[in-house]
Amino acid sequence: MLYFDIRSLEAGAESVDGTLEVSDPVWQESDARPVEPGVHVVGRLSGAGAGRFYFSGRFEGAAVAECRRCLREVTVPVSDEVHLLFAESEVDEADEDDVVPIPAGERDLDLRPALREEWLMAVPAFALCREDCQGFCPSCGTDRNSEACTCPPPSDPRWDGLRVAREPQS
Repeated sequence: MLYFDIRSLEAGAESVDGTLEVSDPVWQESDARPVEPGVHVVGRLSGAGAGRFYFSGRFEGAAVAECRRCLREVTVPVSDEVHLLFAESEVDEADEDDVVPIPAGERDLDLRPALREEWLMAVPAFALCREDCQGFCPSCGTDRNSEACTCPPPSDPRWDGLRVAREPQS
């Protein structure tokens, strides 16, 4: 469960054990979405003063990404520890980056939008299908994982001065 009645949180802490599902409407079109069964979230949600609540826990799941070298689809594991402070809008007027606002008059605390943001930050920006992925040849575009390429290795002209300096003088 990722929704909590604020009144029950004021009375005592709650255990969190739920799944942010792939089909949940919190995900946006451009998001790095998790694969089935979704993002499993566990932790503890407790009061942290008047109108403030603290979540401490972790999430685990997997996301689909493209290999940065060969563009193949790859599934990458994603997990992270999460620590969030929620505050009612009237209680915390300062626009602090590390505080998740609770709209005034809200009776339920919804963890899903904040967990979505944490998930997006935890998904690796660069994925590899395997550590020894050869990727594409920058000259002819051949996938070097599936066939050999006869192109010479690319040379960066910015290093030519050092190459000349390194050559033995005769």
